[in-house]
Amino acid sequence: MNQDLSIVTLLLHASGVVQAVVALLLVVSIASWAVIFSKSTVLSRVTKENTNFEHAFWSGTSMHDLYNTAIQKTTGSGPMERIFASGMREFLKLRERRIADTVVLLEGAQRAMRANFQREVDALESQLSFLGSVASVSPYVGLFGTVWGIMHAFTGLASLEQVTLATVAPGIAEALVATAIGLFAAIPAVVAYNRFATRIDRLANKMDTFSEEFSNILQRNLSAQTAA
Repeated sequence: MNQDLSIVTLLLHASGVVQAVVALLLVVSIASWAVIFSKSTVLSRVTKENTNFEHAFWSGTSMHDLYNTAIQKTTGSGPMERIFASGMREFLKLRERRIADTVVLLEGAQRAMRANFQREVDALESQLSFLGSVASVSPYVGLFGTVWGIMHAFTGLASLEQVTLATVAPGIAEALVATAIGLFAAIPAVVAYNRFATRIDRLANKMDTFSEEFSNILQRNLSAQTAA
């Protein structure tokens, strides 16, 4: 007799443990795809916001105008703009306190930017650990379901006097479905994790480079004021 070996039928006839493993992997897969779409949207928006701010910064607009625009924004400001605002805010606060030491002014602005930079990178890296966990653990969870399913299948065959391929195939097939679902959950998570990690590294490098360039501009302005 021909047997229905479709995935749905195999899962319906699988043991409870295998069904639980597959259900868990499907939930994890859906959650990882939600993270992938959300993180992709966030990184695209951040890249656009940083690019727009860079264009404005190097267009010749005064730093005071850029700072006033940045602190007035409630939404739409990117990480690079917030890093700039934190450094400029600390710089202006120290100037208001009549501090004339160039080193103190620069170090204060740089500390503020470094602290804000770390917060921005931490925010960009959020949920990456979840994708990494899905990528590394899902195949093993699927393999556990497969091993359990095979054990269950052979236990059921032990009472039969005559075992043929037709009697073995359904039990083995339903067990292997768990491994397939585990790989289905893991592979997109691996690809997304590597891609997002690379994009975040590039964004972090650009923001770090901007912080150094902004510090150099502040230093040149202070040197020019001192010389005058």
